[in-house]
Amino acid sequence: MANCLSEERFESEIALLRRLPVVYCLSAMLPDNGSYVARKAAGSPLLVVRADDGKVRAFINGCRHRGMQVAKDSVCARAFVCPYHPWTYGLDGELRHIPGREGFPGVELQDRGFVEVGALEKGGLVYVNQNGPIDASMLDDVPDFFAKEQAFFDQREYFDEANWKLLAETTMEGYHIKSLHKKSFYPYGLDNITLVENFGAHSRVIFPFKRIEKLRDFGPKDQCLDGMVTSVYQLFPNVAISVLSKHSTVTTFEPLNPTRTKMLIYRATNTASDGTSTDLEEAKRDAGFEKDAGFDEDREAACAIQGTLDTKAYIWAFRKGDCAFPSNSG
Repeated sequence: MANCLSEERFESEIALLRRLPVVYCLSAMLPDNGSYVARKAAGSPLLVVRADDGKVRAFINGCRHRGMQVAKDSVCARAFVCPYHPWTYGLDGELRHIPGREGFPGVELQDRGFVEVGALEKGGLVYVNQNGPIDASMLDDVPDFFAKEQAFFDQREYFDEANWKLLAETTMEGYHIKSLHKKSFYPYGLDNITLVENFGAHSRVIFPFKRIEKLRDFGPKDQCLDGMVTSVYQLFPNVAISVLSKHSTVTTFEPLNPTRTKMLIYRATNTASDGTSTDLEEAKRDAGFEKDAGFDEDREAACAIQGTLDTKAYIWAFRKGDCAFPSNSG
């Protein structure tokens, strides 16, 4: 129970999220030099931008004068100007201009640039590490998920009154498919049949559709899983990447406090095994099915579970270690 209610546990989890490379956004969300995404990650306001040299950089989203956040949402800019006192910064994070500079004797521009944090692009995703740089070897276990041909087409966010681990757990098993998703996902998917593969601290859970039975009529060389399964990659600690028939979804579970979570959803088209790209309208229809096929039901279940955590109903479960980080959490 303490793992999902404790303030001390929450603080340790935030510290963990800040010291690991964690998915921040899709590379496709930064298509041009000057494109940026500003949001909070593990409680810190961050600004990730594609600079003039095409490289992605990440900074604390705070002016070095009074700490005012200089950017919001996802737009494109040639420079960042503080809305409080208009100190101006370049896309590389360097301070370019101080209005009334004569009033700041001894302040050197080169000493007051944005505070930079680690950032690295890999396989169509941007990772950030708030506690230091990201060496490429830190992502050796992570596959490349997105190709250049895949188009970003949807972004949403949700707020739920539940611990983030309860929400994340709904993506990790198929034991609940028939009961919780009886009229949504179950008519198309198999119940309680999954394949789990581990790679480093991460895993992939494969959820087969009922139509996978058609592959029995084909030899191994002619079998193709496109459209036959949903693969959900669990990127430790707080990101799930779901590869469906026509599109993929990146879900980030951002803890706000022990009992409240912000879920960030990014969607992109798929590339089939033969290299062809999914039609955008087909991907949007597929995304609609995903939501209709249980997304809201999973969220409601996690919130309902949260309501029992401080009751005797959950004493047995937590004695067995439910709702805890896996042993590789550090």
